[in-house]
Amino acid sequence: MLLSKSFVPILKNNPSEAKIKSHQLMLRVGMIKQASAGIYSWLPLGFKVMKKIEDIVRQEQNKIGAQEILMPTIQSSDIWKESGRYEDYGEEMLRIKDRQNREMLYGPTNEEQITEIFRSSLKSYKSLPQLLYHIQWKFRDEIRPRFGIMRGREFYMKDAYSFDVSDEQAFYSYNKFFLSYLRTFKRLELTAIPMAADTGPIGGNLSHEFVILADTGESKIFTDKRIFDLNSNDTELEKNSLQLMRKKYENYYSVTDEKFNKEEFEKVVSEKNRLITKGIEVGHIFYFGDKYSKAMGASVDLPGGKKDFVKMGSYGIGVSRLVGAIIEAKYDDKNEIMKWPLSVAPYDIALIPMINKNDTSALDKAITIYNELSKNNIDALIDDTEENFSSKIKKMNLIGAPYQIIIGKKSDGDLFEFKEIGKETKNLSLIKIVEIIKKQKILN
Repeated sequence: MLLSKSFVPILKNNPSEAKIKSHQLMLRVGMIKQASAGIYSWLPLGFKVMKKIEDIVRQEQNKIGAQEILMPTIQSSDIWKESGRYEDYGEEMLRIKDRQNREMLYGPTNEEQITEIFRSSLKSYKSLPQLLYHIQWKFRDEIRPRFGIMRGREFYMKDAYSFDVSDEQAFYSYNKFFLSYLRTFKRLELTAIPMAADTGPIGGNLSHEFVILADTGESKIFTDKRIFDLNSNDTELEKNSLQLMRKKYENYYSVTDEKFNKEEFEKVVSEKNRLITKGIEVGHIFYFGDKYSKAMGASVDLPGGKKDFVKMGSYGIGVSRLVGAIIEAKYDDKNEIMKWPLSVAPYDIALIPMINKNDTSALDKAITIYNELSKNNIDALIDDTEENFSSKIKKMNLIGAPYQIIIGKKSDGDLFEFKEIGKETKNLSLIKIVEIIKKQKILN
């Protein structure tokens, strides 16, 4: 792709209204454009990153046997009145009426909608367990939207729901999602720590937030530093191993401020291992038993002719929020360098030819390299503008493709100036460059 033909409206300076790194960068490199307070259009660069994150989230959900569906953004108020949440949810819910004067709402979450789908479709315990998920836009009318997409009113979210016949089976489903989330965030090169959390308006008595450390986070967290040494990569989807994996994390004190108990914290965590800081919530899982199934009559037939209400859990990941979270974790605002994880980068590599009006040889060489990279499924962006070299480097550092090839005077013969963004330059052949990137893509 030629930069001159790309819709990447880059600004020279950070917008004054942006106060945190992610908001600044996303506006500056044209990833998003504000439509109204807390609502954004996603432009090509930002949309590309978000869709790659969505793909990883989807892959990890599919691995645990969850099935994808798609529910509407607009819901009937009737099912929310059945569950008892219509009045309780508060002013964050956008309530509307259609032309028939029926009360509708823009869904802030989908517990009621998925329960209604289940109760009208399945009647026997033999159909359980069921794990269903969708990836859809949500709307919550935040009283004070801020920080760009990190605290917006409209957001893109994966939410999943489990249906089980017993608490024991339901905890197994809960643990499957717990592991899935750890794997998802690891693929995004984020260290997300599961923390005991308040259930809020979702309800229930078991909940974990997945939080990444960030000074700009709104969650205050209290944890044992040793939790960062845990690794659950090799855990299989076995009941016992999943339970042990979750217990392994729960052995270390790790909570958000709603659950914080100073006396307990100081008792179980030695002073040298205590960490009090801020973080960004990137995922939240809940187990709430029959809270919704009982209120809405979602039961199944059991052996012997009895009926029982299904046990449910819900599991959310903020797909659009993860774009901002990765920036908060990876962007070096002092040196103005963004290095996206290769798995979600808008481009795998940036080609930076030194161009002048009287000599297009560097651009011609860049196009030849581009064609070879494309044959190997490596996505490249060519800066074909006539800006000076330092401006080009600065621009590409902001866009954040993990690798760069600089095509100038030192690019004679078969060797090219190649570097991983933010690191030293190496002179390598195109064959070797392709080999390095393809190897990294496989690992991601």
